[in-house]
Amino acid sequence: MQNEREKFKENFVKRLVRFSVATIKFSEKLKERRILWSIADQLVRSATSIGANVVEAKSSSSKRDYLRFFEIALKSANETKYWLIVIKEIIPESVAEVDVLYRDVDEISKILGSSVLTLKGKK
Repeated sequence: MQNEREKFKENFVKRLVRFSVATIKFSEKLKERRILWSIADQLVRSATSIGANVVEAKSSSSKRDYLRFFEIALKSANETKYWLIVIKEIIPESVAEVDVLYRDVDEISKILGSSVLTLKGKK
């Protein structure tokens, strides 16, 4: 049981890294349009914050502190969804690529939301 949980956590962190890298690569395409520079920066900040907070939670000093990092990661995931929706509206030709990133961050946010509820004892 413990081994499965550890394996899940390890795979989840790898998934978060892959998501961060994919988002960074996508944001490079946005930098071609000056008007999107700030949106690209916000997207990268929120997307990379998800994994950073999950990893940082490992060194928490308490369960409450651990929960706080997961709550921040969840908020960052929701912010990332927002920026992806904005980009989709501004650049309709990016729909396919945005949809892939959106589906991934949506699944990530569901995992984080479930984790937060479990940590709060509400699940």
